[in-house]
Amino acid sequence: MKRIVVVGGSIAAVTAASWLRVRGFDGTVTLLSAETEQPYTRVPLSKSVLSGEATDASTALPPLDDSVVLRLGARAVSLDTRARRVILDSGEPVPYDGLVIATGARARRLSPRGMSGERVLRTLADCAALREDLRRARSVLVVGAGLLGMEIASTCRTLGLEVTVVDRDPPLRRVLGPVLAEMITSAAREYGVVLRTVPCGVRLVGSHTLEGVDADGDLLTADVIVSAVGDVPAVDWLTGSGLTLDRGVVTDSRGRVADGIVAAGDAAVVRGTCRRPHWTNAVEQARVAAAALLGEDVAGASLPSYFWTNQFGVEAKVAGEPAELGEPDRVDADGSSLLLRWSAGAAATVNHTMPVRKLRQLASAP
Repeated sequence: MKRIVVVGGSIAAVTAASWLRVRGFDGTVTLLSAETEQPYTRVPLSKSVLSGEATDASTALPPLDDSVVLRLGARAVSLDTRARRVILDSGEPVPYDGLVIATGARARRLSPRGMSGERVLRTLADCAALREDLRRARSVLVVGAGLLGMEIASTCRTLGLEVTVVDRDPPLRRVLGPVLAEMITSAAREYGVVLRTVPCGVRLVGSHTLEGVDADGDLLTADVIVSAVGDVPAVDWLTGSGLTLDRGVVTDSRGRVADGIVAAGDAAVVRGTCRRPHWTNAVEQARVAAAALLGEDVAGASLPSYFWTNQFGVEAKVAGEPAELGEPDRVDADGSSLLLRWSAGAAATVNHTMPVRKLRQLASAP
C-alpha cells in the first residue's frame, strides 16, 4: 500500500491521517477537505466562538505532519471502488490504495429548498453567519432542545437576548435522561429561557422567507430562528459505490467497510449499533480504523462512550448512555457539585472535577 486518501476535514479525518504516521505508514497520505478553512474543532462553535469571546482562528486543530498532503476545497462527489478512485467535484480522479472515509455530517434543516432565513450551526461559516445575525437581534427562537440547541440558547442569553426553545420532547431528555436533564432545564429557566414542549412537532412558516414557527397552532416568531435538530451523515457521495449505507456508512467494530476501505467519525456507524456523533468517539474510531487499514487488529475502545456540555453555568460530563437507564442508583452531592452513578453502565459529574478516564472506568465498574 503506497497511497492512502483520507476524505473529510473532520477531527476523525485529521486523527486518522496523523495516526497513520504514528503507526509507521511511510507512503503518501492525502487529506481531501471540502471546506476551505484549515481543519478545526467544532466544539466551541456553539459557545465561546458564537459569543465572540474566542476567535475563529482559535478553533484550528494542530497542524498535520508536513508529509501529509492537505487539499482544501476538494469536495468528493463519488467513489469508484473498482478503479480505486475518489472523484472530486472538479471531475479530477484521486487514486488510492487505501481509503479512510471521514466526511462527518451536515446540519439537518427543516426548511424546504428555496426558503431563506433558517440558521443552523455546524461549520465555521454557519457560526460566522449566526454570530452576525445575533449582533442585530433582540430575540432568538431555537428549534431543538438537544445539547446543541440548549448550548446555543445559553450563549444567546449571555449576549442578553430573549430566548425561546421549542421541541417535541422535554429538553435534553433524549440525551441525558430525566435527572440530568431536569438539572440543566431548571438552570435554563433561572437564566430566563422560555421552554416550549410541542408533542406534535413544529412546522416552519413562510414561502420564500422564514416568518416563524407553527407550534401546535401558535405562531412563534423571533428576530433569529435557529434549527438544532440533529445532523445527517455526509455520505451522499457514496451512493452507487456498492458500500452499505444505513444512517452512515456501515463498518465492523474495527472501522472496516470493504477491502482497503475504513470509516470513522460522524459519517460511520458500527454494524448493529447506534451512531454516536461525539468528539471522543470520532477520535477513538479514527485511531482504530487507521490501524485496521494497515492490517493491525487493534481493539476499539473498551470503555463507555464519553461526552460533555457547558450551558447555563452547568458543566456536565457523561460516560455511557444515562438516557436509557432512568434514575441513577447513587448521587453524591457537595453543594452544586454532583457525582451520579447508574449501575447498569453510566456515570456523570456536574460541576465536579474528575479525570475522564476515571469517570469512564466508574461507569463500567460492576
